Amino acid sequence: MFSKYKKAPAAPAQPVPGDIAPEAIRAPQTTVAKAQDPAADRERRRKERLSEIKLELHRELLEVLNLAALDRASESELRTEIGLIATEALQSRNIALNREDRIKLNDELYDEVTGLGPLETLLKDDSVNDILVNGPRQVFIERAGKLELSNVTFRDERHLLRIIDKIVSAVGRRVDESNPYVDARLADGSRFNAMVPPIAVDGSLVSIRKFKKDKLGIDDLVKFGAFTDEMAAYLQAAVATRLNVIVSGGTGSGKTTTLNALSSFIDNAERILTIEDTAELQLQQTHVGRMESRPPNVEGKGEVSPRDCLKNALRMRPDRIIVGETRGEEVIDMLQAMNTGHDGSMTTIHANSARDAISRLENMIAMAGIEMPIKAVRSQIASAVNLIVQASRLQDGSRRMVSITEITGMEGDVISLQEIFRYQRVGLTPDNKIIGHFTATGVRSNFSERFKQWGYNLPTQIYEPTKMEMH
Repeated sequence: MFSKYKKAPAAPAQPVPGDIAPEAIRAPQTTVAKAQDPAADRERRRKERLSEIKLELHRELLEVLNLAALDRASESELRTEIGLIATEALQSRNIALNREDRIKLNDELYDEVTGLGPLETLLKDDSVNDILVNGPRQVFIERAGKLELSNVTFRDERHLLRIIDKIVSAVGRRVDESNPYVDARLADGSRFNAMVPPIAVDGSLVSIRKFKKDKLGIDDLVKFGAFTDEMAAYLQAAVATRLNVIVSGGTGSGKTTTLNALSSFIDNAERILTIEDTAELQLQQTHVGRMESRPPNVEGKGEVSPRDCLKNALRMRPDRIIVGETRGEEVIDMLQAMNTGHDGSMTTIHANSARDAISRLENMIAMAGIEMPIKAVRSQIASAVNLIVQASRLQDGSRRMVSITEITGMEGDVISLQEIFRYQRVGLTPDNKIIGHFTATGVRSNFSERFKQWGYNLPTQIYEPTKMEMH
């Protein structure tokens, strides 16, 4: 019926050494020790049999299908074609499967041919935030901030490497023994990182940070308890009045999500340039220019670093510059941009507190090879950065904006900070959920007059501390 997707007939293939005979699939020759749980043992053997069948059929599909024609095929046509070929192959091997196993087998074969194999199911699951692969037999997922072991596995290391190569080759990158790690972006924007043997000792390591199709706004974050309405009102005034903001936090604490949400307060008339290693920001403004850095090619040439992007961005008349993450020598250009007419710029850095964020900036300047007295470095930071928003993933998996801190200037050789809002932890519930509340510190914003001049008259009550009512 769908012969246009099949290759031209060839001479009958001879049995390939190592092919699995039908009787071997139906009755494995290896002796399995008697399991303590017969039902679990039957389920394990059923999964092994399905895995062997899928491997054989996938190899047959690659031989039979005209892969060049697949781009023109609709999903329904291709699924039908794969189902017909699979049915023929099963009948030729005298293998009978129940309806549920047959549907599952066809779905997995479709994912192997057109997608990312076992990972496709997890990528389609909206409740999964992160996918972490520790070799072919261990695939962990993160749901609601908690890690759990999934029932997804790869056939073997070769199967896992084939999927990795499929991902990185699609974006013009490579990963092998000479270049054993890679950063890439999936077609849907998800961030992908892989490290392969021999650097990865027990099998290839893969991490996928899934791209959120629905951007979380400020209202969503308030609803989820990431911060309060009062904090949102303060942040709106801070971003709209063009304060320079750093979002600080650890891995997976929600820095990029917070940066995305804060960007919603930028006026639609402003020209914004974004610079990222992997494009994740989802700005909704009209005038946005997006840049993505690039690693060197096979010959070690062609690299475009974040600093290169930032230097070029300064020549493109931006009103604001947003750097997805500052982690190296581009910190110099970022601070200079903040100090020279690009007010309202934003970036993220890895740090555990506002004071740590200052230290990280100092260290990055030192690592960039800039020899400046420490007081001059701190003076540059104090004049460039106005606000540090600290995001954190707490031990129960929840993400909170645990601190909003203003930089008020210098006192001697020390940068002065004042905390405006914080998350106050009180205790733990029996099921290890954190009990706490957001509160103002009682300190009035150093930028209150600036807010008023720009038309943001925040009520003084938002700076008053609140107490948690215990029930």
